Amino acid sequence: MTDVYNPLDKLNLGKSVADALLEQPVHGLGGIPSFEGAGIYVIYYRGTFPAYRPIAEANRDEARWPIYIGKAIPSGGRKGVSLAASARGKALFNRLAEHRDSIRDVEQGSGTLAVADFQARYLTVDDIWIPLGESLLIARFRPLWNAALDGFGNHDPGAGRYGGLRPLWDHLHAGRPWASRCAARGETVDELERKLADYLAAHPLRTD
Repeated sequence: MTDVYNPLDKLNLGKSVADALLEQPVHGLGGIPSFEGAGIYVIYYRGTFPAYRPIAEANRDEARWPIYIGKAIPSGGRKGVSLAASARGKALFNRLAEHRDSIRDVEQGSGTLAVADFQARYLTVDDIWIPLGESLLIARFRPLWNAALDGFGNHDPGAGRYGGLRPLWDHLHAGRPWASRCAARGETVDELERKLADYLAAHPLRTD
């Protein structure tokens, strides 16, 4: 028996949200104007860091291959306080601004990244669809910073919790002040870059 397509199926609705995000205009990460709402976003890289060359080349003329995908849930959204919560506050803008500031810290620190080399698409979404839209996009693109280089989205763990290992992202891209207080890692940069190259070779950009 052939399955009947149901446009109102949860996964199909989630895919429509993901597709809508990919149709949004591209903005430089350093110049996104303030806006209201929560939702999902994709970040693209097109700089000169050697380990990311395949991604940068794919994005040279058009933003196609995300390096990171994330979400911003409105305050109270995690507890289901209000289905209209996504219309209040600046959760999505603030999350993108946090990412901009993380990259700016690296730019001013190790200099391995620059804010000018990053672009983003974003979409404000009713909070019930935010997690599903994000998960479908991650499953489709398997972005490097989501899957192989953990830590870009991390926050300062706070005093008394710096005994944990420094995130892999900060190990490769030093600059965030709080990360320097965490315990050093044992991997060499060469080892980490080989791991990233293997991941990109095994998970090329999907064009379907």
